[in-house]
Amino acid sequence: MFNSKAEILREYGPFPDVERVHGVTYDGENVWFATGEGLRALDPDTGAEVRSLDVAAHAGTAFDGRHLFQIAEDRIQRIDPATGEVLATIPAPGGGGDSGLAWAEGALWVGQYRTRQIHQVDPQTGAVLRTIASNRFVTGVTWVDGELWHATLEGETSDVRRIDPDTGAVLERLEMPAGMGVSGLESDGGERLFCGGADRATVRAIRRPRR
Repeated sequence: MFNSKAEILREYGPFPDVERVHGVTYDGENVWFATGEGLRALDPDTGAEVRSLDVAAHAGTAFDGRHLFQIAEDRIQRIDPATGEVLATIPAPGGGGDSGLAWAEGALWVGQYRTRQIHQVDPQTGAVLRTIASNRFVTGVTWVDGELWHATLEGETSDVRRIDPDTGAVLERLEMPAGMGVSGLESDGGERLFCGGADRATVRAIRRPRR
């Protein structure tokens, strides 16, 4: 297993009127982050906030290339990013204990915080297709280049880890500096992993190592 310190590339925020950042996703142009009462989008190159949607946004966020998906309490909403309209909902597998959210391989991947699991979920029905166990509390989840990454947060300690999607074995760990918690997690498809800053109301970009 590879262990290293996370390399912080940039920090965005803290954002006004935001108590906590929950889910984070990337639509190919902007980074979206959930604030509880809404979704906001920022330009990762300039750091400027460019959009906001008035929609319940309590945990993980994902983008499938067309729609945003957002955990709101015990459900997952499919949202039109142009209008903010909720087009459909499915039950969240944790019934309100859900954390991270990602889109990959035609499915949603939902982190379970306290139960330390990641579920692959049918986006049409909410049915759990399979489950991957972790040994840490799971916050954000993302896939990139066939790699499954998830963030952890226990007490004041966070890391971002690459795991084997079949066994859950930890292959690589990026340790965050003390006091820097990670809530949501998303890749830009390249070297950046975007991390929700939890109760610091920030979003950070860290470098994804290439092995």
